[in-house]
Amino acid sequence: MENYRVIQVGCGKMSIYTMQYAIEKGYDIVGAVDISEEMIGKDIGDVMNTGIRNVTIRHVNELSKLIEEVKPDVAIVTTTSLISELDEILTTLASTGVNAITTCEEAFYPSVSNPKLTEKLDRLAKEHNCTITGTGYQDVFWGNLIYTLGGATHKITKIKGSSSYNVEDYGIALAEAHGAGYSLDEFDEKVASADKISEAERQALIDSGKFTPSYMWNVVPWLADRFGFTLVNMKQQCVPIVEDEDVESNTLGKVIPKGYATGMSAVVTGETKEGVVIEAECIGKVYKSGDIDTNAWTIEGEPTTSVVITEPDTVRLTCASIVNRIDDLVNANAGYVPTSRMGELEYMNR
Repeated sequence: MENYRVIQVGCGKMSIYTMQYAIEKGYDIVGAVDISEEMIGKDIGDVMNTGIRNVTIRHVNELSKLIEEVKPDVAIVTTTSLISELDEILTTLASTGVNAITTCEEAFYPSVSNPKLTEKLDRLAKEHNCTITGTGYQDVFWGNLIYTLGGATHKITKIKGSSSYNVEDYGIALAEAHGAGYSLDEFDEKVASADKISEAERQALIDSGKFTPSYMWNVVPWLADRFGFTLVNMKQQCVPIVEDEDVESNTLGKVIPKGYATGMSAVVTGETKEGVVIEAECIGKVYKSGDIDTNAWTIEGEPTTSVVITEPDTVRLTCASIVNRIDDLVNANAGYVPTSRMGELEYMNR
C-alpha cells in the first residue's frame, strides 16, 4: 500500500475527520483549499485541533496552482450535495490527472441525474488517466450491506429501505437542500415542485443537468447496478416533515416555527426488468429532542430478511468510508467509476 499524496477540497465539518483519518492511515495531506474567508490562511491542524501540520488552507481559486506545486495523487472533496456545483472543481482535478473522491451524494451514481456532466468528467478522467467516484455512508449502509444480505437470499422480490439523519450534522447547504426552515408554500415551490412533473419533463431536466435528485435517486440505480438488475422505471416523491412544536436549528441559526418544514422525506421507487422493486426512503430533518438516526432495510423474498441499525455515526462512517476507498479509487479503471463497480468497501488495515 502506497502513501499517496492527498489534498483536501473543502475544510468544513467533514474534513476534520477525513484529514485525521487519512493521516492516521499513513497518507500525506499536502494541501487544502476552501471558499470561506474564515478558513483561508489557517493551518489544517487548527481545523483538526491537532497542532500545526504546516499545511495552509488556500482559496479554492488556487486549486490549479496548488496541484502544480504539490503534485497530489488524490483529492478528497467534501463540499456540496449536487454534482453540478462541483463541475469546476472536478473538471480541474480530472484535467490534471488527480484522482478524486467525494462525499457529494449525487456523485454516488450521477449518470441517472446529470448524464452530460458525468460523461464529460468520465471522458476527461480517461484522457488524463485518473478516476473520479463518490462514496460515503451510503456505500455500506444503503449499498454493500444490502448486497451482502442478498447473497443469503434464494429469491428477491423487493428491496425496501429507510434511513433517517439529522441535517444539523452536515452543514447549511444540506439543510437547505432538504427544505429545512421553509414554509409549506416555500417547500412546495422550491423542493416538491421538482416531482410534480411528467416523466418527459423530468427527463428533459435530467438531460439539461437541472434536475435536483433526492439522495435515494442515486442509490436505487447503484443497488440495481450492484445486483446486476436492469432499471426500467424510476419515480421520486418528496414530502415535508412538520413538527407540532418549534425546533431550534444551530445550522440555520434560527428557530423553525411549528408548522414549517424541518426537513423532508424522499421516497424513490425503481422497477427492474427482472421484476424486483427497489424502494428507498431517506428522512433528513432538523432533529428535536429524542430523535435518533436509524437505518432499516428489508429484502423481501425467499426468505425475507430485515436489518435495523440504530444511531449510526453517519458523519464519521462517511469519512471513514472515504479514506477506506482511496486505494480502490487509485486502482480502479480510469474514468468516472461508481463504487458499485469497485467491490465491497473493506477495512483498511494499515
